[in-house]
Amino acid sequence: MPIDTRKWFDRTQPQTLQIATFLLYFNAFFALLALFDERGYLGYLRDRFGIGILLGLAVVAANVLGGFLMANERKIGYVLALVAAFAPFVLRFWAYNDIESRLGVSVSLWDKLTGNDTIGFIFEVALCALLLHPQSRNHQRIWFK
Repeated sequence: MPIDTRKWFDRTQPQTLQIATFLLYFNAFFALLALFDERGYLGYLRDRFGIGILLGLAVVAANVLGGFLMANERKIGYVLALVAAFAPFVLRFWAYNDIESRLGVSVSLWDKLTGNDTIGFIFEVALCALLLHPQSRNHQRIWFK
């Protein structure tokens, strides 16, 4: 079955997946902005490592494709959405560990996980919770192709 390129949101899905789809697009936009801002972890990885720009673009692409493919009821979209949801935690932890070892400063575990951005952290945790919610998992297991 071909993918409908005009379908970016599916109102027939459970509310948990609808909100998750919206948050994926929302996160993609802000990840793209953060990629070109030197103060954030994505900007730091871009400046510090040659592969950083590719990682940042991969995060943006995973968010957009995850939301788009979930709206079109594809299991690969759900998997990409999970990768996109957990990527900020992993990449931020990596960036702060590199800062800690390079500069010799101590960075708390809380700062490594949140990046000292409480509001952004709340949205990231909400996205993970929405995707891992039993209603979302059951719907994608039964209805996604």
